[in-house]
Amino acid sequence: MEKTTPNSVFSFTKIRCSIFGHNYVLSKNVTHHIKEYKCSCCGEIVTTNSKGKLEVMTPKLKEINTALAMVHAKKLARNKNSNTNTTLQVAS
Repeated sequence: MEKTTPNSVFSFTKIRCSIFGHNYVLSKNVTHHIKEYKCSCCGEIVTTNSKGKLEVMTPKLKEINTALAMVHAKKLARNKNSNTNTTLQVAS
C-alpha cells in the first residue's frame, strides 16, 4: 500500500514569513515606477499597483506587467533612436 501525503501548503518558510514578515527582493523592473518583488524565503511574488502599494501577483497582473514592459521597452528604444538622430544632425 502506498503512503500518500495530503496536498497541503504547510511550510516552515511560510510560517516564518507569516510571523516575521516577508523579505522581498527586487526581481524585475517593469517600468521606472512599477516593479516586481519576490520573497527570498517563501518565494511569494508581489508587484506594485498604481498607488504604489504591494499586491500579490495574479495571472491578470502578470499579463498587465508583461504588456507594460513591452510598451516601456519600445518607448525607451524610440527615445534612444530619436536622441541619436538629433545628435547626428547637430554634429553634421
